[in-house]
Amino acid sequence: MGLSRAAYYYEPVAVDELELTLMRLIDEQYTRTPFYGVLRMTAWLKRQGHNVNHKRVRRLMRLMGLEAVYPKPNLSKALRGHKKYPYLLKDMVIERVDQVWSADITYIRLSQGFIYLVAIIDWYSRYVLSWKVSVTMEKEFCMEALEKALRASKPDIFNTDQGVQFTSLEFTDLLDGAGISISMDGRGRALDNIFVERLWRSVKYEEVYLNNYETVREARKRLTEYFHFYNTERLHQSLGYRTPREIYFEKVGSTITSAG
Repeated sequence: MGLSRAAYYYEPVAVDELELTLMRLIDEQYTRTPFYGVLRMTAWLKRQGHNVNHKRVRRLMRLMGLEAVYPKPNLSKALRGHKKYPYLLKDMVIERVDQVWSADITYIRLSQGFIYLVAIIDWYSRYVLSWKVSVTMEKEFCMEALEKALRASKPDIFNTDQGVQFTSLEFTDLLDGAGISISMDGRGRALDNIFVERLWRSVKYEEVYLNNYETVREARKRLTEYFHFYNTERLHQSLGYRTPREIYFEKVGSTITSAG
């Protein structure tokens, strides 16, 4: 259905208006310049007339699940019991559907709050296999999206970042049990999940920023319509002006791109 159980019954909790304004500005600027970290985002907000400090911006970016994408040392530590997997896609040529899937989470604003969106995409066809929204960043909605996608097919490799939702034992055990190789990005790598990043830009510029969702239910309804359009009607230049659905269900074709 594209909606987690918690989100179905959720009513947005009032959020400080300034916080919402800052989060909307951060979201829009991050979508334009995903390489902006805390200090650069703080400087940009000040240029927009908001006298905020870097501690507040760091807190909001963490709340939104945002991290600047650029090569840097991995200084984070995994949660105890969470295994990190190597990145398997370096220099790999992507030449068929179900070769590589990936998942990611993004922030979606509401008029008086916000939710999170997870999507699973096939790299070759850009086809969105499943998606879910949630009011929290807990792993359950990611699990539901994965289970839905696996009911349709399965990839050789599943790639994610190192977020706790994707490194959780429940998530990785589901992939292991299906015989799927697990690949995880280095933190801050700009191109590791590039097809999902492109998807988020499309979702936000073509749908989210053009509307003002009042409720989770309204957001889900509009996103349902958008993902149907994205998969079945939206022509992709990188696919030879065909749709993701046409490419995915054809299950043949010449090389489109490489993982980089």
